[in-house]
Amino acid sequence: MPSAHGRDCRTGASAPTVRRTYARRMSSPRPREVFDRIPAYRPGRPSPDERLKLSSNESPFGPLPGVVARAAEQLERMNRYPDPGVSRLTVELADRLGVAEDRLAFGTGSVGVLFALVDAWCGPGDVVVYAWQSFEAYPIAVDVPGATSVRVPLTPDHRHDLPAMAAAITERTKVVLVCSPNNPTGTTVTAAEFEDFMAAVPERVLVVLDEAYLEFVTDPEAVSGAEAWLRHPNVVVLRTFSKAYGLAGLRIGYAVASPEISEVLRKATPPFSVSDVAQAAALASLESQDELDRRVAAVVAERDRVLAELRGLGVDVPDSQANFVWLPWAERSASIAERLHPISVRPFDEGIRVTIGDPAANDELLGRLTSLADA
Repeated sequence: MPSAHGRDCRTGASAPTVRRTYARRMSSPRPREVFDRIPAYRPGRPSPDERLKLSSNESPFGPLPGVVARAAEQLERMNRYPDPGVSRLTVELADRLGVAEDRLAFGTGSVGVLFALVDAWCGPGDVVVYAWQSFEAYPIAVDVPGATSVRVPLTPDHRHDLPAMAAAITERTKVVLVCSPNNPTGTTVTAAEFEDFMAAVPERVLVVLDEAYLEFVTDPEAVSGAEAWLRHPNVVVLRTFSKAYGLAGLRIGYAVASPEISEVLRKATPPFSVSDVAQAAALASLESQDELDRRVAAVVAERDRVLAELRGLGVDVPDSQANFVWLPWAERSASIAERLHPISVRPFDEGIRVTIGDPAANDELLGRLTSLADA
């Protein structure tokens, strides 16, 4: 407080200085108001035993053969900026996918590409339509540029309601997000459903088909991004190396889209976003297709076993085409998740998502759920 001599008794500063300092504090730099509303992304809860961390949809396997050595080579040159054009990976991936190189755009995981896309296409007054519950990052990606979310509830069997999503499109709609398999429910959109949906979507609307869990899909009727991007110039397909390939810690994903859309995505992505370590690891991963297929088959077999065991316990769990299962327990989810500790699962308001781990971790999960059912 200022003294009788006009100085602060604690700091010795003059009264005008105190008032100026207080005024600066009251008028400190403020972000846009939208950041007062945006919730922080909630990652999966850690576990004291990493093997029991079934909350983040990570691969239970380590890197594919050759990945560590190739990635380590890039650490020797970390004083250099990474290749901004992701050149070698672009050539290799374009050849494998059978697309022109200018149809690819890379980012820090498929979510990084998603944020760049929504930021490039949307601003205040624009609308993004998506199913809910779906990927938690969607509302954050929409809120950041000041756009508006329109959430369309899932069907009672935890699937996208594509007719309702099409009906929700208005003149203000810029983007529609379709997640197949859907995170967190694991359900897919069929190819026939997607084609009917696209017939109802105006060509001016960008449709994003998020295929982060593509490699785990075994349903022959599920929509295929490889067909969608050929049929529809307003479709963007998102894919990632984080899940099946086990590169979650290196953050690399990509979009396949028309050359015009991909060019915008590359412009909207900060330069040098994808490290040379990630690029090298992704290239090495592509060279281990046989081992990747073996690992994916093992996860799928465990997924189907866990689904069968859960149904044997009386849990009404939907079919999953991803590397996780969905327990639709609504208001009980948080308390059950706590009781499963030290197994880490991902509770939502509508249910619990459980990643498929190794067989021993899955057995421990099933044993604990059996104990809860018997209690």
